Amino acid sequence: METLANHLLWQQLAEVQISYRNPVRPSQRPKLTSSKEVYSLLISYWNAERIEYAEEFKILLLNTGNRVLGIYEVSAGGVDAKVIFTAALKANASALILVHNHPSGNLLPSDQDILLTKKIAQAARLLDIRVLDHLIISPDGYFSFRD
Repeated sequence: METLANHLLWQQLAEVQISYRNPVRPSQRPKLTSSKEVYSLLISYWNAERIEYAEEFKILLLNTGNRVLGIYEVSAGGVDAKVIFTAALKANASALILVHNHPSGNLLPSDQDILLTKKIAQAARLLDIRVLDHLIISPDGYFSFRD
């Protein structure tokens, strides 16, 4: 009887799968070398109807050659580091660029922005992932922590 119960319990467990598919050939992926290039890419990707309405947080996932593996929307509002690193590990990213908008248009980082950047960079080091930059963007420009 116990073996039947164990068998039924096993059927109730979730199966975890890891997959990542990029339809873009590696040579065709954008290579980012400056904050200006990051901003140009992201401002064209960002939802223009929401950039001045609600704060959103996204990450650019990059390979060792700084070519973009993908853009992942982490959240609208609060940020959970676990979600950032789940996406980074799933894509086998070597580097990240953090990006969020300030709907007010104020490009200066808040104390919370600074603390979050330090926290994510510290955790990334443990996983051998580089945090290359953190941009705060608006339709009128950007602020780069790296610059």
